[in-house]
Amino acid sequence: MANTSAKKTGFETILLDIENGIGRLTLNRPDSLNSIDEKMTAEMQSALGTLARDQDIRCVAITGQGRAFSAGQDLKDIRPGSSFSDSLRRRYNPMIKLIVGMEKPVVAAINGVAAGAGMSLALACDFKVMSSGAKFIQAFVRIGLVPDSGSSFFLPHMLGYSKAFELAALGNEVSSEEALNLGLVNRVFPDERFDEETRAILEKFASGPTKAYSLIKRMLNRSFGSSLEQSLDYEASMQEIAGQTADVQEAMRAFIDKRLPVFKGK
Repeated sequence: MANTSAKKTGFETILLDIENGIGRLTLNRPDSLNSIDEKMTAEMQSALGTLARDQDIRCVAITGQGRAFSAGQDLKDIRPGSSFSDSLRRRYNPMIKLIVGMEKPVVAAINGVAAGAGMSLALACDFKVMSSGAKFIQAFVRIGLVPDSGSSFFLPHMLGYSKAFELAALGNEVSSEEALNLGLVNRVFPDERFDEETRAILEKFASGPTKAYSLIKRMLNRSFGSSLEQSLDYEASMQEIAGQTADVQEAMRAFIDKRLPVFKGK
């Protein structure tokens, strides 16, 4: 794992900490439950770009400061007559694309309520851990809007049509237990152990074969629009790329030496 020193940036609405190969992006508007305003989306796009480009960062976490992950769009930040489609195309969609396209694992550490676009942001991540006291809400319909920021894609792929429609159309709260049972999240941890358990997962990803993780992301995302034959062909291509990495050579040497491999993410 890279032994980079901790760094803090001068953003106003987020915190960005980088240490030991882990980049942690924290939404930092706790007084408004980390609701997302214009400045936050601009700062998040910038921070996500930095995290994507930095080769020393091998795992990324997105979480919230205080008692919420994110309550979604800050309704007070919407100006009369503003274009909803422009806001999505200019602000939210680039964030989702940066997360999905990032060639390293992105972990959503859902420490509290994730509603509306805040839930979409969490669903876009590769691995999701949730505090037992947290909850999801597809809150769009509560104000007469429709799912955005990727939720109309993520929910039916994760849940199937009927359950996705239920969550989107009723806007009911989804507890951490139900989210785990539905497959919306990978792990649920007690509130008092959430930070410790999340850190252990981040360290595991940060010390793993980063190139393999990036190829896995490509393959799984591509599979949604592929046939079995196309997937088999793409697997062969990706395996060829993976087989040429330094991490695979290290793993083979470790197997012969009867020791655990030390992956460098290369």
